[in-house]
Amino acid sequence: MKPSICFATNNPHKLKEIQEILADKFQIVSLKEIGCEEDIPETQPTIEGNSEQKAQYVKDHYQIDCFADDTGLEVIALNNEPGVYSARYAGPQRNSDDNIALVLKNLESKTDRSAQFKTVITLIYKGETKAFEGIVKGEITDKPTGTNGFGYDPVFKPEGYDRTFAELSSEEKNKISHRGLAVEKLVAYLENIV
Repeated sequence: MKPSICFATNNPHKLKEIQEILADKFQIVSLKEIGCEEDIPETQPTIEGNSEQKAQYVKDHYQIDCFADDTGLEVIALNNEPGVYSARYAGPQRNSDDNIALVLKNLESKTDRSAQFKTVITLIYKGETKAFEGIVKGEITDKPTGTNGFGYDPVFKPEGYDRTFAELSSEEKNKISHRGLAVEKLVAYLENIV
């Protein structure tokens, strides 16, 4: 029987991506499946802090082993913005098109378009808390291209590729993505202790 772990997210895209990556190794349950309908607080000033806060909230309130992630796009010329505020960079409406438009506007006078996506996953499993980080470096394109993925994917071109994340298939993206790299570390850890 596969171990059951809750992935503390309300983002259906992230849930699907993680379920694809973990394939049939683990039974991944959603917040909805454990009865968690409330918004989980994300009030920390760092990606690492938000990841841990979300996982701890689920463990404290639902007594289930879980993991939570937080991801940010860090644009070098913008002092690593949007960073921890990536989802709500252009406002509380959390609109990806608005967020992309603001990043592109803020980069108009900049020559350095280098950026990185960073994901931190915090796992709370059998009383242990562990963090796993995944980083993929790349650059911000001049305009959005591609229809796959979500968030900033249409303007992020990973190093070594001539296409944006949004132009890659989900299989291609999962092999190199920040979330994919962090999940690989998570899975390797879980396989050693399960």
